[in-house]
Amino acid sequence: MMNLTALVHSLRCSLLRIESRLLKVAGFDGHLAPALALNGPSLLPQLHPEHDEEQQDPEQPPGLLDSILWMAAPKKRRTIEINRTRRRADSKLLKVKTNIEPCPECGHLKQKHTLCGFCYEKVCKETSVIRGQIKAMEGGPLRAPTMETIVLYEGETPSEHDKDKRIVERARKRPAWFS
Repeated sequence: MMNLTALVHSLRCSLLRIESRLLKVAGFDGHLAPALALNGPSLLPQLHPEHDEEQQDPEQPPGLLDSILWMAAPKKRRTIEINRTRRRADSKLLKVKTNIEPCPECGHLKQKHTLCGFCYEKVCKETSVIRGQIKAMEGGPLRAPTMETIVLYEGETPSEHDKDKRIVERARKRPAWFS
């Protein structure tokens, strides 16, 4: 009694003999090798598109490889452990900032070597008041002469270098942050 592997082997050999005899009858003498057939014009750029359209039958639906760019696909699924390791890498985590200090003027936290946001608002308000005074003195922003402006606060006097400059006087003490 024959076992299963011997039976499969004899079937395979007989099918190969039948295939070779059919090939000889059809006129092929050599052994056939596996080949890959591609639809060439759909993958390569077409030189004469109007000539191609005439050959294509309008009733025939487009083939599988027509106008599709095949892209690479992953061979195996990434595990959740690998995904989380990649997403939570040390380079992607938040960095602890060590350059934070309190502002010496207002006490709010700020980064070193940068202007405090709350103090910047004060500077913006003071600057807008000074611009309003210049506008009132000159009669408008377009009529102001092109000269340097000096802001003098309460208790300050102009120096010898300030004689040819526009002087804006403010009736308040000079802020420590506006020097």
